[in-house]
Amino acid sequence: MSTSNRILSVDIFRGLTIAAMILVNNPGTWSQVYSPFLHAEWHGLTPTDLIFPFFLFIVGMSITFAYTNKRKTGIDASVYKKIVSRTVKLIILGLILAGFTIVFPFFKELSDLRIPGVLQRIGVVFFIASILFLNVNWKVLLGIFITILIGYWIIMTQILINGETPLLTKTSNLATIVDQNILTRAHMWRAYDPEGILSTIPSIATTIFGMFLGMILINKNKSQKEKLKTFIVIGVVALLLGYLWSLIFPLNKALWTSSFVLVTGGWACLIYALIYFIADVLKHSSWGKPAIIFGSNAITVFFLSGIIARTFGLLKVSGNISLHAYLYENLSSIITIPKLSSLIYAIFVIVFYYLIALILYKKKIFIKV
Repeated sequence: MSTSNRILSVDIFRGLTIAAMILVNNPGTWSQVYSPFLHAEWHGLTPTDLIFPFFLFIVGMSITFAYTNKRKTGIDASVYKKIVSRTVKLIILGLILAGFTIVFPFFKELSDLRIPGVLQRIGVVFFIASILFLNVNWKVLLGIFITILIGYWIIMTQILINGETPLLTKTSNLATIVDQNILTRAHMWRAYDPEGILSTIPSIATTIFGMFLGMILINKNKSQKEKLKTFIVIGVVALLLGYLWSLIFPLNKALWTSSFVLVTGGWACLIYALIYFIADVLKHSSWGKPAIIFGSNAITVFFLSGIIARTFGLLKVSGNISLHAYLYENLSSIITIPKLSSLIYAIFVIVFYYLIALILYKKKIFIKV
């Protein structure tokens, strides 16, 4: 999509999402965090649980913008080459984040490396979703979307584990069993992995959901008001279906349950509809400029935030405490309410990365991954 034809609400939505990602990942201390800025312990949904699905939703929208014309003009090998290249880059960046250390050779032993991760999942989902978009129409995509949701529900609730019905606890669920048998415990986050192998399948559905919204956005036969109404209707219907389904298949980010796909997709539709109404329908977009700047190098800023946070956590200063702990201790000595000081620290982190994004934006440096 050319700069002149950009839909500003998409850029704002992307920037707000990446800023939220960094915010929840960088509290002053994990022992003092307001509950909305934490993931649900297991079943359930917090505002923080919306962030990653929102990003995958935006990936789906972006795929629609990037490849719709390709489907019309013809798909050649160069298109697939770029998709593979971007996928590999995302996975490699994710593995670097997982393995980075400040001690030479600056990388963990492979035997201790967590293999799944946020960027790895984005890479895999981007690859599969892009291939699907280039090769099937919206009706087939809808069929795949429904099949993933129903199929995942069936295998997660009906396939027996050790002869017993899965309890969908942290240990009694098929996704964890698959990860433990393929990845082994050393390559997982904990006893389970929130970005594991099997749960990546329904996350593809989240990206397909975003594709549908992208298709509506670029539909020249619909007015802005018609598009807005469609976003709201789809969002409300998805929320109703998702919350009803959650009564028998609970909302769960780590398992990326089918109800989770619908509920987070529904919220994405409604929140995006609000941004679209303000920025594109009413033409009030100046408030979103910081988010546009943040989102202009979204993956780069996210990657840097992970590397720098790891460095601050490992680098020892002032005795034997980490640079991160040293900075937070100084802040918390001024702001003595623990959760508030922890949040303000995270806000300072956001400002720091915004300044980096701003420098890149002003110099017209846009790093494509």
